[in-house]
Amino acid sequence: QVQLVESGGGLVQAGGSLRLSCAANGNIFSIKSMNWYRQAPGKQRELVAARPSGGDTNYAASVKGRFTISRDNAKNTVYLQMSSLKPEDTAVYYCNADVDTVAAGRVDFWGKGTLVTVSS
Repeated sequence: QVQLVESGGGLVQAGGSLRLSCAANGNIFSIKSMNWYRQAPGKQRELVAARPSGGDTNYAASVKGRFTISRDNAKNTVYLQMSSLKPEDTAVYYCNADVDTVAAGRVDFWGKGTLVTVSS
């Protein structure tokens, strides 16, 4: 089994910055991709940023130029640096990892989510 542990959410004023972290722990053989999604109240979950291993980084159009996703492969950790935050960035942010596990093959895992609130 693999656990994703997120941290770094909180309350910030518009224009401010936050950094989210997500560490993957457990029976990991390799990680294919680590990604961030978000879900705002009353809306569907959407991809914010994706960081595949050996592939191009992808960003949602709404965050391009303001958010940066990065990975520390040695620590199985992904970060999301969020700058120039807007009230519409308010959401629960979820870490997602596409993992080759030791026992169960390739599995998609999700964190429990961390709340980001941007005040105007």
